[in-house]
Amino acid sequence: MEWMMRDYVTVSGTLRRLGLAAMLATASIPSSGAAMADAPAAVSLTPAQASLVARARALGATDIATKPAPGGGFILDGKLAGRQFAVAFPPNWNKGALLYVHGYSTPGTPVAVLDDPLAKGTGANGVLLDAYNDGYAAGHSAYDKAGMGVQTATENTLRLRDFLTTLGTRRTLLTGTSMGGNIVLSLIEQHPRAFAGAMTSCGVTDGWESLFGQLIDMRAAYNLLTRDTPYALPGEHDLTKSALPTEPPAGDKTNAEAFRWGQIIRIASPVLALFKAADADPKGREARIVQQIAAISGFEAEPASFAFPLVTATLGEDDLRTTLGGDIYGNVGKIYAAPAFTAEEAIAFNRDVQRIAADPRAVANARRWHQATGRFTVPLVTLHNRIDSLVPYAQSQALGRIVARAGNQRLLVQYTVPGVKAPLPVPGGVQGYTHCGFTPEQSAGTWQALRDWVEKGRRPAADAVR
Repeated sequence: MEWMMRDYVTVSGTLRRLGLAAMLATASIPSSGAAMADAPAAVSLTPAQASLVARARALGATDIATKPAPGGGFILDGKLAGRQFAVAFPPNWNKGALLYVHGYSTPGTPVAVLDDPLAKGTGANGVLLDAYNDGYAAGHSAYDKAGMGVQTATENTLRLRDFLTTLGTRRTLLTGTSMGGNIVLSLIEQHPRAFAGAMTSCGVTDGWESLFGQLIDMRAAYNLLTRDTPYALPGEHDLTKSALPTEPPAGDKTNAEAFRWGQIIRIASPVLALFKAADADPKGREARIVQQIAAISGFEAEPASFAFPLVTATLGEDDLRTTLGGDIYGNVGKIYAAPAFTAEEAIAFNRDVQRIAADPRAVANARRWHQATGRFTVPLVTLHNRIDSLVPYAQSQALGRIVARAGNQRLLVQYTVPGVKAPLPVPGGVQGYTHCGFTPEQSAGTWQALRDWVEKGRRPAADAVR
């Protein structure tokens, strides 16, 4: 998910936009994508490459453009059924492919993906380039919409996979970050013969009910506990509505991306002010509020682990309800507790917190798109930070339990690495835990573990990624 542009990942201490979810979702895809009209003139192709392009056109790909890729390969950009895609073919193509599914993006964000899938940081922290260097075609497809996009991502990625298979691909692997991790599970569980293996990084690998339950609980607690204080969030406080719009009003000529970032800053600023006050007085009211919200939501008591979830919950609610057909989480009858509550505070909180009911239709849609079942038939490798500011480590733990219940542990290998802190993408120099905070070496190691497992049948070692 992105913060919220398309996911941010920390690479060697530097925040880079991803191609999720968090609105603060992994691998650098600028929120505005890349205009295909700006693609350079067609590269000089070898006869084999030219034949591949001709077959792509014959199969119905439109808006085709080509450009050079490292070492004598080429990039094929185009559209399938009107949806943009980009795939890099290496000169020594081994007839394999790695497809990347990006994370959540703030509603209103353009849906285009980079027309160079090998650009620095793209595709799970450079994994697409790693795969390309190993002889795999590497690419991605745009989704039909920003925000909650599991269904469209599943459909569009499967379309690209089938297209590449017809072009000659014999083995397709899959990788995804943040929301993309959920898309990976959707694809390998609902289309068991389409992919030979998959990997996820910082993925929503349990499901949306559990994650949005935490996000909505945080918003509910934050709204109530900061009511009538300088730290209250701006805009609408109803949990069933977005707090602020993410697109400029009709007739407003404000740059759309600047407008979205402005709304993100409006949400984040009071949160960071709360933490500043809490740090100044560790035994004061603000510090107690932080501890109470952290206990209720299950997120860490630190700035990024409040700001990222609150931006996601407050700016994405309208899109979530529209996409899934209602609320996927309800807290009617739930008894909230926190160690920092006095008995009187606990009574008051449970009396005054906003209550909402889940919509059965929305829950059914969320479970289809997608609640993990653990019943996949290909190797799956996952990577997660012990502390992640938007997709908690609990998502990785839950997947392990789900797979164990399905008796499918032989096809799952999970790696956990420490959380990483870095400056937040907001004014003030505040540091916090990142979302998808992996080094290039950790991402490359996860890819190598999957590749060896698929190609050689060798289950990865428990310490292959550190």
